[in-house]
Amino acid sequence: MDRTIATRSLMAAFAVGVVAQALLVGAELGINLPLLAVSTIVAATAVSNGGRKIDRLDLWLPVAALLVAAMVAIRSDDTLLFLDVVTAAALLGASMAAFAGAALTRRSALAIVGTGMIVLAWVGGGILRLSIAARRPAQGPGWRARAPRWAGPVARGLLLALPVLIVFVALFSSADAIFASLAANLFGWEIELGELPMRASVAFFVAWAVAGLLGVAGGAAELDWPPQPRQMQSLGAAAVEPLPLAPRLGATEALTILVAVDILFAIFVSLQVAYLFGGLDTLAAGGITYSNYARRGFFELVTVTCLAGGLVVALHAIVAERTRAFVGAAIGLALLTFVILLSAALRLSLYQDAYGWTELRFYIDATIAWLGLGIVAAVVLLVRDRMRWLVHAMTVSAVVILVAVNLVGAQRHVADANVARLLDPSLVPPDGRQGLDLEYALTLGDDAVPALVAALPALSDGDRALAMSDLEDRWRELQRPTATNWPAWNLARERARAALATLFGS
Repeated sequence: MDRTIATRSLMAAFAVGVVAQALLVGAELGINLPLLAVSTIVAATAVSNGGRKIDRLDLWLPVAALLVAAMVAIRSDDTLLFLDVVTAAALLGASMAAFAGAALTRRSALAIVGTGMIVLAWVGGGILRLSIAARRPAQGPGWRARAPRWAGPVARGLLLALPVLIVFVALFSSADAIFASLAANLFGWEIELGELPMRASVAFFVAWAVAGLLGVAGGAAELDWPPQPRQMQSLGAAAVEPLPLAPRLGATEALTILVAVDILFAIFVSLQVAYLFGGLDTLAAGGITYSNYARRGFFELVTVTCLAGGLVVALHAIVAERTRAFVGAAIGLALLTFVILLSAALRLSLYQDAYGWTELRFYIDATIAWLGLGIVAAVVLLVRDRMRWLVHAMTVSAVVILVAVNLVGAQRHVADANVARLLDPSLVPPDGRQGLDLEYALTLGDDAVPALVAALPALSDGDRALAMSDLEDRWRELQRPTATNWPAWNLARERARAALATLFGS
């Protein structure tokens, strides 16, 4: 791939991204979409390889792309809007291939589908190939030669890390009032920062996709379909062949992403150690009581754990070189994520203490345990350079957790814990919810019956009558031949039948 075209494509894609955030953020789809299509086609004509001219039978493609995109500014019907956007995007991708001289109109339907898959792959990962090609040494010395060698990879790593950091900051702010207050203080400038993360994200993702399209238009993609077998060539010629479709990410870029995320996670963890685990004054720091501070955010933090694990796996899969620094940063992120997972577990525990158990909360606890095992496995596999076994380890861990969940019994545990709160009010914190949610408890299955029987003396007269009616129906159900013959033996039903026999047995 020509270095000049790669650099020009990246710069043009960045410019289109800036235009996109100005047109799209804070506005519904209208004339902004055809303007964005025009910007992309203008950029494509600027970077397209001069040695390849668009076939005259393909001249209709960019015209059709702009025409269909313009329909978005005319109609507001949801179905038409969806069809117009999808069709305009497909025609725009076809136009990029046409600018590269692919002669799509002359191709068979199968060849067009194959070319479309190649263009789609370039939309997803072309920016990485362009970045690698753009950093190849120039023929002569220039300003790049005078800059530190690490400057370019670090800049690219920070650019790639930006949307990741935005997502994690949003999740942390939603999960933790103290972190949200800190983020507001750090970014509370005079500018409208509320839109800045959204604008940056829109600009980045549009630039990412457009860079792939411009790479296609610039002739960097192999658009022949089906691919033709290559003739034998010298090693020197092979060295300048285009890079594979699935490019590798530079070690410095990958390390930069991990370090940036590590810093963000370290800030969040330090707040957890000080305020959640250490019990500092949350009311003074975030205007929220400790109980309310601690009982929120576990869903967001579980999401953070999953995303962080996915980030480590993805970077490990595409990094060009597995350096010690990369492994150290990945292990550091895993350990910080483990602390965040502990924070989620503690928050959920405090929430359950206040409001009781549900099946959903029980399974979230099980998920947290599974993710904890996954983090431990990931650290071991990172150290031993066996990350390809992570899926196997997660699968085995899932089986272990599933067996443990069955041994404990979700509904049995939920019913036992909630009835224990009813029988012993001292288990409920002062600001917690007293009593038993009988309506929910009666939706539980046979595993909950012994606990419901034990709760009867502590219920009010009205609740006791409601519970007795439900339990009597269950007793009749458990006496049916389909539930009592020996092939239907089940431990939960046996325990339920024994508990109900104390009430309704003859």
